[in-house]
Amino acid sequence: MTTLKTTPFNQAHRDAGGKLVDFAGWELPVNYGSQIQEHEAVRTDAGMFDVSHMLVSDITGEHAKAWLQKLLANDVAKLSFVGKALYSAMLNERGGVMDDLIVYRSNEAETQYRIVSNAATREKDLAQFRQVGEAFGVHITPRYDLCMLAVQGPKAIEKLLSVKPDWAATVQGLKPFQGADLGNDWFVARTGYTGEDGVEVILPATEADAFFKALHAAGVQPCGLGARDTLRMEAGMNLYGNDMDDDTSPLQAGMAWTVDLKDENRDFVGKAALVALKEQGVDVKQVGLLLAKGGVLRDGMEVITEQGKGLTTSGVFSPSLKQSIAIARVPKAFDGDSAKVVIRGKEVDVRVLKLPFVRNGQKQFD
Repeated sequence: MTTLKTTPFNQAHRDAGGKLVDFAGWELPVNYGSQIQEHEAVRTDAGMFDVSHMLVSDITGEHAKAWLQKLLANDVAKLSFVGKALYSAMLNERGGVMDDLIVYRSNEAETQYRIVSNAATREKDLAQFRQVGEAFGVHITPRYDLCMLAVQGPKAIEKLLSVKPDWAATVQGLKPFQGADLGNDWFVARTGYTGEDGVEVILPATEADAFFKALHAAGVQPCGLGARDTLRMEAGMNLYGNDMDDDTSPLQAGMAWTVDLKDENRDFVGKAALVALKEQGVDVKQVGLLLAKGGVLRDGMEVITEQGKGLTTSGVFSPSLKQSIAIARVPKAFDGDSAKVVIRGKEVDVRVLKLPFVRNGQKQFD
């Protein structure tokens, strides 16, 4: 049996009563007693998630910008100032999504960047960074000495600043998708995976336990993987491995907005396959499904529409809506507002909605 990897918050999870499970080879809390309570805390107050299984990589080199413009489907030329963040897919040559990640510009000269990528893909990502990076002479440093905590919810920033009052000017000055270096390897960004306001804090592993406990004492609810999934689902955010993977184009997974084809001279990995698919016409699109009553939507369920069949890629019971929801891929030609999903061999009616379901605590449909 392989030993599970642990994060620097492992002891803090145990002390807070976390129920630890195997997540992509990492020992992480699924909940601390009540997933519903944790979900509600983030929608109405403040919660925190250990996301240290994600990989922080620092990039340096004279050609770092050119390397990122080759590596990513989105264009880092959009990073117009230090601290600005960009969400992008990293594609394979077939135009499939190897990972979705966030990149930050770290200096004025555009020779230093920071990438935050997913846990399950971290080794594959690093291999791709290095392979594409060889021609550009960039230096890639995986920051195994750091950890990461997401503090999310309408009162997240207020409670964070009660613990770190000297951060007030910096944090309050951040707009969504901006980050700031706080010195001594502390970094804060106005990003998240919940559909609420909040921040993600990158910090030295040695400070993890004390930071977690200080936030907990300030009334920030520790939250596990269960609440993380229901929150991101309500927010209509993709989960790598479910809603997109190596065989899925971003154009099929609601990620067309993360692909930048404006600069015709910029060639990036997977561009030819992506352009070919675009010209040929994408045959599926991503939608939200809402189950009126009874049963729970899960991933891998068949969807039946007037224009043909589709598939759910993620599904959960939504604590905010008190109904089951799913993210699904359906035929592009389908534009109806109702469909059927096959649950345990029976066809059940679902509403078809535009994502997200919930944003900033508010239902996004009538």
